Amino acid sequence: MKAHDNSLKYFSLGTIWLWLIVFALLPFALVTLASFASHDDTHLLTTPATLLNYFQLNNAIYLKIFKQSFYIASTCTVICLLLGYPFAYTIARMQSRYKSLLMLLIIIPFWTSSLIRTYSMITMLKPKGIINSILLWTGIIDKPLPLLFSDTSVMIGLVYNLLPFMVLPLLTNIERLDNRLIDAARDLGANRFTTFRRIILPLTMPGILSGSILVFLPAMTIFYIPDLLGGSKSILLGNLIQNQFLIAQNWPLGSAISVVFTLILAVMLLVYWHSMGNKERDLL
Repeated sequence: MKAHDNSLKYFSLGTIWLWLIVFALLPFALVTLASFASHDDTHLLTTPATLLNYFQLNNAIYLKIFKQSFYIASTCTVICLLLGYPFAYTIARMQSRYKSLLMLLIIIPFWTSSLIRTYSMITMLKPKGIINSILLWTGIIDKPLPLLFSDTSVMIGLVYNLLPFMVLPLLTNIERLDNRLIDAARDLGANRFTTFRRIILPLTMPGILSGSILVFLPAMTIFYIPDLLGGSKSILLGNLIQNQFLIAQNWPLGSAISVVFTLILAVMLLVYWHSMGNKERDLL
């Protein structure tokens, strides 16, 4: 029986490692190699090997796109945190029968493609959409607001699609809070704000960091939301990579951008890992 369990364990681990090697490590290795290749009008990839693709990233246009992507992704992360933390905390501490229903409402968006949900945002944000129609009907505005094809619409679409990625890690982390620590703080005379600042916030920091990473990284690279809701006015890092591969046909430059972004991802994950205590690491 023990030998059978060990065989099943090794088979499962072997399958996972094979999957990671074939569909994660190997593609990244190919992209990394492509980032050092040359490019001309007749070949997607050609010799000799060069570092020119990385040097081109110092271009003012690319730096502006990096800066804009970082700004929008950071703003989206902050908004998702401000909206998601109270919501997650309320659900996690709730003792009502509606708790399961609220958790279901968080998960339901994952049942539908985010692309379809982004298309639905167009019907809400366009000049004759739902939002402008309600505002005109109530008399708050006298002409439609230019919501669609702007940075505002991109931000709304990003927050709408990525908010569950902030709520779920927070919800899991807040549910593990030890109520005895909160009760002890209040018994010692701490008010609600002090209890939150000194007890709750530090203990939920792993959930905040993991949720922020899960929101920040997709916000920088999702290309279809800026395409659909921002038009040609919003070009983020994901759009830049897409354009280099599919439109400009400059695979080496697109690969170089992808490698740089992957390194940024690795640094963020390393910071997150070091910020966790041994107990939180054991739970992973």
